[in-house]
Amino acid sequence: MFQAYVITLREGIEAFLIVAISLAYLRRSGRGALATAVYTGIGVAIVLSGLVGYLLLSASNQEWIEGPLAIVAAISVSYLVVHMWRAGRQMKGDIEGRLSGAALKTGTGAFLGVFLFTVLMITREGMETALLLLQLKDTLNLATGALLGVVSAAAVAVIWSRYGRRVNLGLFFQVTAIFLFVFVVQLLVSGIHEMSEQNYLPFSEPIHAATEPWGPDGAFGHMLTYMLVLLPTAWLIFAGLFGPRRPRMEHNPAR
Repeated sequence: MFQAYVITLREGIEAFLIVAISLAYLRRSGRGALATAVYTGIGVAIVLSGLVGYLLLSASNQEWIEGPLAIVAAISVSYLVVHMWRAGRQMKGDIEGRLSGAALKTGTGAFLGVFLFTVLMITREGMETALLLLQLKDTLNLATGALLGVVSAAAVAVIWSRYGRRVNLGLFFQVTAIFLFVFVVQLLVSGIHEMSEQNYLPFSEPIHAATEPWGPDGAFGHMLTYMLVLLPTAWLIFAGLFGPRRPRMEHNPAR
């Protein structure tokens, strides 16, 4: 449940912030009427994400694709986490820059531009969440953890939109990035193990034997599970002791 909670919390916050920044920008630029395009895009993105999640779940039930799917999830998440770590502080400016071209158009062109931007951004978060949660499909209370994560993400997004300068989202993304990097290691090992089990790799038999201790029931697998909690906690303590006292945050998007 904890893994599902952290995954949906992080991805949910990114999605909610995208929406909050987009709506605030449209209001400030005098294009508040285009908010309908954002809301429509959110609805379509949720449907698309659900459809993709269903298709991936159906595919993941086939043993032959479990390994490759885990590798794809690991690569995808690694890229997006690195991108967010490097560009997180410019998130607001990047979103507004992409929206500006679409919003400055007229009539249907402006609506479609904002709509497609919203669909792309929110669907990306939804697909990433689906890829990660699929790797936890056998985890107890997965749905509960995911639901709590979404609710918490909404609460954090509301607080940030009102008191942006007081919420250190930069530290939040750093801590969850460390969690996800450890999770990526688990995905890579699991993917390689499953692929060797299906004889997709050269020297599959020794690879399968070497990765067995890194599985959920292996000694190293348990160590990775503990690291999912210990490493982010250690970074949080370190940042609290030696980091800047005042969080460096973006200005309140609603102003």
